[in-house]
Amino acid sequence: MFLRSIQARDFRNLEGEIHWGKGINVIYGNNGQGKTNWLEAIHLLAHAKSFRTRHLHEAIAFSKAAASVQGQVCQGNEIERDLQVDIRANTRQTLVNRKREPLAHYAAQLHAVWFTADELEVVRGGPDARRSFIDRGAISLHPSYAQALSSYTKVIKQKKSLLQQASEGRLRFEEVAHLLEPWNEQLICLSAQIHRSRTAYVDLLNEALEHSLFGDTLSIRYVSSLEGKGDLNNYEDLIAERLQIRMQAEVFAGACLIGPHRDDLSVLFGDRNLRSFGSSGQQRSALITLDLGAISLYNFTHNEYPLFLIDDVDAELDRKRISALLGHLDGRTQTFITTSKESLAEQFASRANVCEIVGGSAVLGASESWI
Repeated sequence: MFLRSIQARDFRNLEGEIHWGKGINVIYGNNGQGKTNWLEAIHLLAHAKSFRTRHLHEAIAFSKAAASVQGQVCQGNEIERDLQVDIRANTRQTLVNRKREPLAHYAAQLHAVWFTADELEVVRGGPDARRSFIDRGAISLHPSYAQALSSYTKVIKQKKSLLQQASEGRLRFEEVAHLLEPWNEQLICLSAQIHRSRTAYVDLLNEALEHSLFGDTLSIRYVSSLEGKGDLNNYEDLIAERLQIRMQAEVFAGACLIGPHRDDLSVLFGDRNLRSFGSSGQQRSALITLDLGAISLYNFTHNEYPLFLIDDVDAELDRKRISALLGHLDGRTQTFITTSKESLAEQFASRANVCEIVGGSAVLGASESWI
């Protein structure tokens, strides 16, 4: 599947329509013109979410009441479906072929993987970013996994509320132990689902990593917070035991201390932790390698490639790595990269669809023909 065109109205500073090429699309222009905004619009169209903010109303143009992004997804040269996301102050509406669709159905229409400066937190930041990376990948292969995550988040929220009441002395220990029992039962079941899904995805991703592109020796491993506490192969019994043992500690802390929300992903370059010992260049290359692995897994599962979005490519990768990356992607994914360097756009013009952005609009259009 390919994104043939996209149209934005009152989304940040964007206006107008752009037609894209099947392969590599280079979006260039001076800083502040809206290059990243177009990537964000593509991401919104694919996931009905932004990779820049959790609050979509922040993307509505100043003084406007609503914003809309619409795009045509096709296979070959035939248009298959029309996707649209409308945003208002506190609402989001998703449409397929101009008919409203629930997010669960809409999210299966198009998928994107993205590489941005913020996403470097996956290899250089805290565990939250790495857990999110794993969860996005697992959902891309098995969309139903999203429901387990959503249910788990709700259980943790309810349990935390009880623990906070107990830590503040509003509930006796005997009372809170009784009240926690049904939440812990749900937590055990959901935690096991999440543990299995994450470990399975990480194992598959580790096998799919492409090491020849940058000559790296990257490897990854899922690290459970229960590691060393017992038999992880019998996860339900292990977490049930740990919840019982740590109940008093949870009440004292007023926080949920046990569960996969405390797990992590180990990213090694050779035998060294990339977060602590990797150079900036190694960390950037590692994230690209992880992204390419996620793309390969998606293709293996769905027999089609996701979109690949790369923001400010020349700031994150040197020319040698950019050339190697684009050569690897050519003929595989539909790729969108932004750059402020006109020289870079010119360098790849012979094998890419080039689009200049000025004031949020395309002035040097993506070609009408498919490249």
